[in-house]
Amino acid sequence: MSRALQLPHKRVIEIEPTAPFNFDATFHKPDHFPSSDNAWQPGMRWQTMLWQGERLGLKFENRGTIAQPRARLSIWSKTKLDRAFVDGFIAEIIYRYNLHLDLTDFNRRFHADPQLGPIICQWRGMRPFSAGSLYEYLIIAIMLQNCTVRRSVKMMQALYEKYGTRLEYDDRSFYCCWAPEEIHRATEQELRALKVGYRAKSLKRVTAAFVGNALDEIELRNKSRAEQRDALLGLYGIGPASVGYILFDVFHHYEMDHISPWEQKIYSKLFFNRDPEKPISTDRLMRLFAKRFSGYRLLAVHYIWEDLFWKRQSAKIDWLEKLIRL
Repeated sequence: MSRALQLPHKRVIEIEPTAPFNFDATFHKPDHFPSSDNAWQPGMRWQTMLWQGERLGLKFENRGTIAQPRARLSIWSKTKLDRAFVDGFIAEIIYRYNLHLDLTDFNRRFHADPQLGPIICQWRGMRPFSAGSLYEYLIIAIMLQNCTVRRSVKMMQALYEKYGTRLEYDDRSFYCCWAPEEIHRATEQELRALKVGYRAKSLKRVTAAFVGNALDEIELRNKSRAEQRDALLGLYGIGPASVGYILFDVFHHYEMDHISPWEQKIYSKLFFNRDPEKPISTDRLMRLFAKRFSGYRLLAVHYIWEDLFWKRQSAKIDWLEKLIRL
């Protein structure tokens, strides 16, 4: 195991998300597969981040309520960070974690929905987020392709151990993602040796787009949804399912274009109580979502989906376990 990088310098920032804000339901997503770059416990989240060349250790702490939210962000770094860097970083955190999302219209429109309304009440103030960069999200999407969650976790850990950096801060140790140049310098054979299979080619091709500046995340944020979608679909090995997740989590769009076969099975159970192995057609599911949740289809489904996985944390759901295979 590589030697850890110590982060001795600490800076503390107070952040005020828009109300309502549910800290734990935002900062912890039980449906995300476990990875060694973060940890969560009620009221706290640890997360590493590579941003503008700096490897950072983060700790988020809940310091408010749903109605009067406040979060404390502690930032550990190898060297002292100047004011301009910190200001830019806080703006990035607010964007990635969706901390200024206005949920007023969403809550008003769907509070009376017989299925969604009680879930909004239960998880009031929950919002989607992407802790990592667009590049990191794409890497995860590649690792999730055509395999069990268990294998995806192992492949991602192998990449962290080979190309990532272990950071030590707050008496903890986590991996931090590598710069794209690290994968760019690696050969496809070296990647295959980590048992990622055919994904090695996708890793190389997607990484090349970032090293060569063919794809700039910040610039892409200012494009239309259609332009973002086209740019993402133009990447080697990235299909419509992955693009849908990215448009939602990374770029904060709440409409729906695609339902993957795995989602189709779960949606069939959630919305029609149908056996997941005999799912409802995707066309019928799309019509249902368009009728009930127009304008917020992905956000509405996100609430119902996350509620299911929070329930899984306290009670085994047999039909779901068969689909997850973690």
